[in-house]
Amino acid sequence: MPNFPLIDAHLHLWNPTHFRMPWLDNNPLLNRSYELREYYEHTADVAIEAMVYLQVDVEPAYALLEAQWVLERANQDQRIQAIVPWAPIEYGERARAFLEALTALDPCIKGVRRNIQDEADPNFCLLPDFIRGLQLLPEYGLSFDICVKHWQLASAVKMVQLCPDTAFILDHIGKPDIKGQLFAPWLEHIQALASYPNVLCKISGLVSEANHEHWTAEDLAPYVAHVIEAFGEDRIVFGGDWPVALLATTYTRWVATLDSLTAHFSPEAKRKLWAENARSFYRL
Repeated sequence: MPNFPLIDAHLHLWNPTHFRMPWLDNNPLLNRSYELREYYEHTADVAIEAMVYLQVDVEPAYALLEAQWVLERANQDQRIQAIVPWAPIEYGERARAFLEALTALDPCIKGVRRNIQDEADPNFCLLPDFIRGLQLLPEYGLSFDICVKHWQLASAVKMVQLCPDTAFILDHIGKPDIKGQLFAPWLEHIQALASYPNVLCKISGLVSEANHEHWTAEDLAPYVAHVIEAFGEDRIVFGGDWPVALLATTYTRWVATLDSLTAHFSPEAKRKLWAENARSFYRL
């Protein structure tokens, strides 16, 4: 385990009795309350310096309420230093009203995420209004978390190319098919994304894409190695993806696994991965 406190750059909290979250309906493990108390229990063996909250796909009608709800939790635990809520990026210029309301809530709002992973159209993120919405984000001091599945990465590369002034971070290394041990064309798409200096990569969520019952560190190793080679030590970020990762791992096991896969890192590189790159990107 790292010998210094970590920054968890991908934390979820939720209470499905408070906000409507349809994607939890058929998932008995996750369709329950996961708030700070549960997070403390699950991370008791890991020293955590700060956390970044990521939106949890509540129904859009609750989006601003979700941000306010998380701010209340940030008042309870000041280690929640960045919040990345949902935003209607696909509205283009008309997203301004939402972005203005969002950023007026609190300086803790550091970025936004509009999930792309469940869109059937692989070119959804290339629609002109979506691109325009992304191009607005620097005006509001906001970054964008890219959440796509591996078959959507080609479009994500084009999306980034059209938004050179927007700060991006790729969630869950682009969700490759780790269970099937597929690499192409994920390898090439990661290399292409890494060629843009305004993109970082979050090493998170890997176990959710692996065999939930039987994954090993060796299954994850080539994917982690490729991301490290492509993005370099200055643009990789640790994320816990709790509680979604509970589908396949405990928090402690995920941290220990990534620590073992990066054991060859220098002390400086370890601090970048586990804390400093997240601190810089999310401006903690």
